[in-house]
Amino acid sequence: MIAIIDYGMGNLHSVSKAVERLGFEAVVTDDEAVIMSAEGAILPGVGAFGDAMDNLRATGMDSLAKRYAASGKPLLGICLGMQLLFDQSEEHGLNDGLALLPGQVIRFQGDYKVPHMGWNKLSFVQDSPLFAGLSEGHVYFVHSYHVKPARQGDLLATTDYYQPVTAIVGSGNVYGMQFHPEKSGELGMQLLRNFLTLTGAKQTQRVNE
Repeated sequence: MIAIIDYGMGNLHSVSKAVERLGFEAVVTDDEAVIMSAEGAILPGVGAFGDAMDNLRATGMDSLAKRYAASGKPLLGICLGMQLLFDQSEEHGLNDGLALLPGQVIRFQGDYKVPHMGWNKLSFVQDSPLFAGLSEGHVYFVHSYHVKPARQGDLLATTDYYQPVTAIVGSGNVYGMQFHPEKSGELGMQLLRNFLTLTGAKQTQRVNE
């Protein structure tokens, strides 16, 4: 079973349906026992970083996410959920994150359109089990802030938006995708499927893609 962590904000329904389309059982939940027993967990997110952290703290999901990551089972942050994995964001003032990965979240700065919104090509910068059997292609982004990882080794893929932009991160069992894999066509679903395969969760049904 894959737990979709419910802390009051995020694209819960679309992520859950994407997991189910890939043949895995998904449960949207804020129940500690259910989350900790899941083979894999996904932390989605849509909205402002500070509001998301306030919700995580208010529901106890911040400490739960840290305990889950410490369990060694795969955890995936999506969009804002990826940014929450890091130390701090400058969105609407400085806000502390979950600090599961070292780095900062900063706003795009330059004479170009913000937010970064649309289809952009991924560039894989190092090997990862997330990329097994895949070729570089386009995925769908919507964001005004981007991550600057403190460790080069945590950077798995970038895209280009007037500069190299962090697209996928990973360290140990903790992963993040800045884009929405569930809205990113075949490549996005393949990336999500590779994460789900990493969890060791068994498919509840076979799917034909």
